Amino acid sequence: MIRAFAIVLMGVGLASCGVELLPTPAGHSQTIELEEIAAEGLPDQRVTVWLPPEYEEDAERRFPVLYMWDGKNLLDPAQTHYGKAWMIQDVMKGLVAAGEAEPHIVVGIWSPDGMDRYRVYVPQFVEDADGAIADNVAEMAGGPIASQRQLDWVADDLTARIDDEYRTIADPEARTIAGASMGGVMSCFAIIERPDVFDRAGCISAHFALVAPEIADGDAAQVERLWDEYLTAKLGAPDGRRVWMDHGTVGLDGYYAPWQEAVAADFRRLGWQEGEDFTARLYEGAEHDEIAWNRRMPEVLRWLWRDE
Repeated sequence: MIRAFAIVLMGVGLASCGVELLPTPAGHSQTIELEEIAAEGLPDQRVTVWLPPEYEEDAERRFPVLYMWDGKNLLDPAQTHYGKAWMIQDVMKGLVAAGEAEPHIVVGIWSPDGMDRYRVYVPQFVEDADGAIADNVAEMAGGPIASQRQLDWVADDLTARIDDEYRTIADPEARTIAGASMGGVMSCFAIIERPDVFDRAGCISAHFALVAPEIADGDAAQVERLWDEYLTAKLGAPDGRRVWMDHGTVGLDGYYAPWQEAVAADFRRLGWQEGEDFTARLYEGAEHDEIAWNRRMPEVLRWLWRDE
C-alpha cells in the first residue's frame, strides 16, 4: 500500500506537454503559460494563467484571482497523466453565467514531478515528526522539506508578478487558494501562514494524514499531535478568513474521515465557527480524482465566495 500511495502522491497529474498562448476571438477566455521560472531552492516553476471572457470584454475591469496547486491538472485532460482534468474554466463559466460568482482570473501553479511534489507540498512542520512518521516523510520527500519556501515564492514573487502583469484586485480578500490531496493540505498551510496574501482556502480531498495512511494509522497520536501543536501556535482568529475542507469515501479518500475530523476539531477548539468560518464536508461515493473534484467545485466556490 505504501508504494501505491507513493505513486498517487508523487504522480497526481504528471504532465505530458505544456501549453502556449492560445489566440482566441473577442469575448473568449484565454490561456497563457508563463515561461519557466527559476526559484531559489526550488524546482523551476511553471505557471498557467486563465483569463475569463470578461477580461477582454472590459478593459477597465479588475478581477479577483483563484490560485490553484497542481496547475497542470486544471484545464486540459491531454496534459495530465491520467487523462482527467478539473476543467476549472467550465466551472468558472458556469458559476458566472448563473450569477453565482464574479469572474476570476485563475492561476495554476504546476507541481514538480516525482518526489519533489511531496517535498514542496507537505507542511514544513512535519520536520518535527519522529519514528515511523519521520521515516516515511524522508522516504517520500527524498530531500529537505521546502513547502515554506514554495509557499513564500507563490505569496511573494508570483502574486506580485500576476498583480503587475494582469488587471487583478491586489487584496487578500480577492485571492483564493485551492487544491486537492497534498494540494489541499498546502492550501490549508497557505491560509494559515500567509493571511496577508490569501483570505479563502479550498482544501479538497486534503491529505491531512500527511504520510501513507497505514503509517499514519500506526501512530495516529503523533499525527494528531503535529496538527494540534501547529494549529494551536499558528491558526489564530478567523478575521474574515474562510476555509473549506472535504473528502469522499472511495479510494484514497476512504482513509480521510478521521484526519479531517482531527483538523476540524482543532479549528473548533480554537474558536472558528463551523458553517461560518470553516466547513468540513463528506461526499459519499466520491473518488480521489479530478472528475469528483470538478463535480463539487461549484459548491466549494459558492461557499467560499458567498456575500454574507
